[in-house]
Amino acid sequence: MTPTTTEGENTRPTAATAKRAMVGRLSWGLADQAASSMTNFAVGIYVARSLGLAAFGVFSLAWLTYGVVLNVSRGLATDPLVVRFSGVPAASWRAAAARSSGAALGVGAALGAVCLLVGLGLGGRVGPAFVCLGVVLPGLLLQDAWRFAFFAAGTGQKAFANDLVWGVALVPAMVVAARVGSVAAFVLAWGASAAVAAGYGCLQSGIRPPMTQARGWLREQRDLGYRYLVENVSLSGASQLRAYGLGAIVGVGAVGAVRGAEHLLGPFLAVLMGLSLVTVAEAARVLRQAPHRLARFCLLLGGGQAAAALLWGAALLLTPDRVGEFVLGGVWHSASELIVPATLGVAGAGLGSGAAAGLRALAAARRSLRCQLFASACYVGGGLGGAAVAGTIGSAWGVAAATVCASAVWWLQLRSALRERHHNPIPEVRTS
Repeated sequence: MTPTTTEGENTRPTAATAKRAMVGRLSWGLADQAASSMTNFAVGIYVARSLGLAAFGVFSLAWLTYGVVLNVSRGLATDPLVVRFSGVPAASWRAAAARSSGAALGVGAALGAVCLLVGLGLGGRVGPAFVCLGVVLPGLLLQDAWRFAFFAAGTGQKAFANDLVWGVALVPAMVVAARVGSVAAFVLAWGASAAVAAGYGCLQSGIRPPMTQARGWLREQRDLGYRYLVENVSLSGASQLRAYGLGAIVGVGAVGAVRGAEHLLGPFLAVLMGLSLVTVAEAARVLRQAPHRLARFCLLLGGGQAAAALLWGAALLLTPDRVGEFVLGGVWHSASELIVPATLGVAGAGLGSGAAAGLRALAAARRSLRCQLFASACYVGGGLGGAAVAGTIGSAWGVAAATVCASAVWWLQLRSALRERHHNPIPEVRTS
């Protein structure tokens, strides 16, 4: 007599296979984030050592402006792609990836022109950096769009390879920029190497991004895209406002000190900035396959990032001054005083990012928008209020307190969204 197979025995291999696939995708995500964060870390260190505190502050303003534009592109072009086209059939993914990457390229061209005009109007020390940023923005945004597209397709190894190409291209570009010795040269080198990786992304995917379809993509995804736009811009815009305000209240050297501290925590900041590359796509898969596991997934994600940030910050506190000076040069002394509050701020943000991934997977755009607006207001208020009271160190502690408070709000909203879905289980994610 042939033994019968229970339903649970039939599903165990499938569950085990799904877990292995998830581990594989997350492993590629970690590898990609390691490549990305190390590249950003190396660029920041090299520029800081080459330019000094004041010029590094100017470079940081251009970098932060790129962060604002990047989040515009992600909100309109690539966040909806990850939420709605993760794990879908290849044909649906290719069509969506083409329109999404075309939208990212269009955003880069439009906002690059704005940056160029602003730079020409500013002149002085800051103007040339913004002119060069405007020139390289399309390539920077297209390279980022390919990373999102590859993770949505579950092919993180392609995103990893793309970041490696950018890192390799950066080496000769940075050497040439160092010989020129200007902020503008470093911005051009950074963006030109990203354009090389963006071109490689077209070869990897076999897709040529059509800017002509950008308007159609924006129209199709407007229910998520415009909310994600406001959410993302409020995040990066808050950082930009804090940087400009800190420069006005304390001085441009304070911006360089804060940026130096952020570079010391660079691996975790890069993970947070690129959170939706891996975790939103994975949370969307968890939601489709095992909705009851979403809360646990988000908790493990946020708690793991917070714990890792605290461990890294503790290691930084033990770093000898001679090592710090070797890494950051003259920026080290000012940046080292900010390690404790900066670490607490990153840990708080990491904890909240777990809940943010869950809200994105649920397509709960209204809830996540409310959370982000609250977090951004706290960030600006804490950063500038602290600067007015106690200078650079006061700004760092104000931001740390703001991020911890915002994290609590993210988790409260995720709990409410999960309860709402339980009582009203209506599918919220479109795949075509």
